[in-house]
Amino acid sequence: MRKDLPQRELRTYPGADGRTVTSPPVPRDVAEVLARHAEPIQARLLQVRDLIYALAGETDGVGPLTETLKWGEPAYLTEASGSGTTIRLGVAKSAPERCAVFFNCRTTLVETFGIHFADDFTFEGNRALLIPAIGDLPREPLALCLRAALTYHHDQRVCTWTGSTSS
Repeated sequence: MRKDLPQRELRTYPGADGRTVTSPPVPRDVAEVLARHAEPIQARLLQVRDLIYALAGETDGVGPLTETLKWGEPAYLTEASGSGTTIRLGVAKSAPERCAVFFNCRTTLVETFGIHFADDFTFEGNRALLIPAIGDLPREPLALCLRAALTYHHDQRVCTWTGSTSS
């Protein structure tokens, strides 16, 4: 396990649209939790964190994020705008070698992701999307899922990746 804390300075990386994006420093309490994970898990969770910040910055109506710990795991909230539902990052209980992106189990997000992205991800019940810690990050489908969570309360009838409406 990696003992040093993830870097807490500004992180620069390519955004979802290809532009260079900077995410804020990792808060100390979040960095301490991330440091408990093995290097591949920690690196993958930081990649997902960066993508969450990139999407929040480029998606209308999302606004700034609150980064905190919920249930001892890094969590990202749209408190300022109220546009989305909480996204948590951690490790899958059923597969500890995989990273988990957790969503509120009272939403239909994971069920919907399972319909649209069954070939891209595995899922844990109605609350988590699982991604491997090693290998290529499935960036495009993951970005669609994260954006759907960040905008969940904007209009729950509109599917953010297809634009279709439900009845």
